[in-house]
Amino acid sequence: MGGGESKEQSGESKEQSDDMVPEPWRTMDWGKIKDELEWLESFRPQSDNVKHLRVLLCGPCGSGKSSFINSVDSICQKRITGPADANNAQEADPELAKTAGQSYTLKYKTHRIQKGTPGQYYPFVFNDVMGLESTNGILLEDIELTMKGHVKDNYKFDPKTPLDDSNDCYINNPTPDDKAHILVFVLAVDIIHVADPRMFMKMTEIRLAARDLDIPQIAILTKIDEKSCHLVKKDLKNVYSSTNIKNAMEKLSNTVGFPLNCIFPLKNYHGEIELKDEVDMLILTALRKILDLANDRVNATGVAAANQTANNVNRT
Repeated sequence: MGGGESKEQSGESKEQSDDMVPEPWRTMDWGKIKDELEWLESFRPQSDNVKHLRVLLCGPCGSGKSSFINSVDSICQKRITGPADANNAQEADPELAKTAGQSYTLKYKTHRIQKGTPGQYYPFVFNDVMGLESTNGILLEDIELTMKGHVKDNYKFDPKTPLDDSNDCYINNPTPDDKAHILVFVLAVDIIHVADPRMFMKMTEIRLAARDLDIPQIAILTKIDEKSCHLVKKDLKNVYSSTNIKNAMEKLSNTVGFPLNCIFPLKNYHGEIELKDEVDMLILTALRKILDLANDRVNATGVAAANQTANNVNRT
């Protein structure tokens, strides 16, 4: 029995060795959560051109877009909340959902995060759209229109026909607040292994459209505790020592073109009833990057607009 136990332990040790790199490839100060929360509390857009930063979430059905919004809201409220229905069941059209890859987010909706007393909000908002699918789901044209700020809240996406300027939900003259300031792809960590190649072609097309609009993009990899390796499920602090997650990030970078420093693995809140520091830290790290890049976008747009105004004045 002693030999069998030793063999079993040896096998477990080898499995752990195969799943882990000797040194984490990305450093994470897990004790800085208080600093991150203070930074978030004091965050303000650096430009007076906008009242808030608009974060557009895009990704396959079930990847965790609404759950990410809920997780950020939970951290901000210091308790588990659920303002964005992860299945959007109240707005679901079952027949349309069948043709849209089972997407239950059918309407374009702005999610604000309450700050302190009711009526006060953090200076950033999230927008979730219909799920991205290989052959159905949201159309590229509609994603481009949302990035440009032409889509009103509560517009119901049609997976067969894009929004046009004859629709009441079309914004003819979008303000800087209407436009997306960053595009965030929300993807399950195992997407490289399970998605159709056409999905990655569509993601690349969306990235190119965002690039042409000078909109920054990042990717967050969700469900790392469910779909990566047992070591991360056991302890999220192993995330940057996991070879599975490292490989997933590298494959996503090579396939779709995200720089590695713009890919953030994390776990959304799902079944928990209390907050956990390690979950919060991964989400806050991604959120800081999102808001920093969105801020850079707004600043660059403001400078460009000021320069254009100066040029126009000089011509008169």
